[in-house]
Amino acid sequence: MSTTYPIPGAVLTEREHAVPLVHGDPQRGRISVFTREVAAPDGGDRPYLVFLQGGPGFEATRPTSPPSGWLARALADFRLLLLDQRGTGRSTPVGSVLPGATPADQAEYLTHFRADSIVRDLELIRAELGVERWSVLGQSFGGFTSLTYLSLAPEGLREVLITGGLAPVTGRPVDEVYAATWVRTREANQRYHARYPGDLDRLRTILRRLDDEDVRLPDGERLTARRFRQTGMWLGDSAGFERLHHLLELPFASAAFLWDAHQASAWERNPIYATLHESSYADGGATRWSAHRLAPDDAVSGELLGGEHVFPWMWEDYAGLHAHREAAQLLAEHPWPRLYDADRLARNEVPVAATVYVDDMYVERSFAEDTATRVRGLRMWITNEYAHNGLRADGEHIVGRLLDMVRGRA
Repeated sequence: MSTTYPIPGAVLTEREHAVPLVHGDPQRGRISVFTREVAAPDGGDRPYLVFLQGGPGFEATRPTSPPSGWLARALADFRLLLLDQRGTGRSTPVGSVLPGATPADQAEYLTHFRADSIVRDLELIRAELGVERWSVLGQSFGGFTSLTYLSLAPEGLREVLITGGLAPVTGRPVDEVYAATWVRTREANQRYHARYPGDLDRLRTILRRLDDEDVRLPDGERLTARRFRQTGMWLGDSAGFERLHHLLELPFASAAFLWDAHQASAWERNPIYATLHESSYADGGATRWSAHRLAPDDAVSGELLGGEHVFPWMWEDYAGLHAHREAAQLLAEHPWPRLYDADRLARNEVPVAATVYVDDMYVERSFAEDTATRVRGLRMWITNEYAHNGLRADGEHIVGRLLDMVRGRA
């Protein structure tokens, strides 16, 4: 099924694709995956660029009218295919209530929503659309998924662009990954307090009062100190320092303070972002709440604000995660299969260009650089101009440069 309609500056075609829940086992039933094609008014015959967004658990970028930023730059060369990865957006959603009669059934269901299944969905869609090869742009988790694509089905790829998403591809233990992210998180905290030195006392006061007082958010949930520490996720964004400062400066427990604190994370809007988060780094083996086990003491009871870390207590503090609690515990012990084929990546023949952000709080730079050396032909752009959200902040420049790199023009 497809629907096409024009908007200022583009033509949109929306499609719903039926794919197996479990690739290789059609008896398990089918789910729907939604795509939105975006083409310039005169660009309906241009080659496809598939966008793989960050996450896991978020739907694709929604185009503006007219398209702007990186989408506008991409449309000069391509038709865009915006994929709502399985479980997100207009695809068959994974909400707060999970399919399955038991927690074990629910956990097993969620094992089919990682990057390997997303890649196999795309291969079915590519065949359905009659595309010989297409290009891919992967941001963050979308970059991880792009590496899985290069491992599983490189024959479907013309070229790959990756922004802030070079995951470890050699089966690196997940504890090494999260140990490194805690170091980067501490560095980001230190940079923040160097910029706003007066905020440390304010932060300590807020955390102490949240421990001592029963402060309620607009939805009635308690704002705990440990929940407030998760505002540190903002520190990985180019505008995040100011966003945090503007929250801390508000009168404690005022309506504005409580509303902004409530908006500080997307854990409940997209519950699989939390439930499947650590699995995206599990290139083999179980994660066993790695970020929680490796958390420094001052991230538990002090003023160190966390980053993109999940903790077992989140399924207690966030009402939208309650129904995932038992499945999440089972998934923490699940022996995840490998996501990458290091030997195949070493023989790669698909042109690849990737950004590596020097101060990336979410994707460890040293591991990203190591991955870049292990993907044959990958051209790497190391830059301190941007944070992890560089594609949103200056996407026209980033996409343009990566295209020049991947095509040998830069």
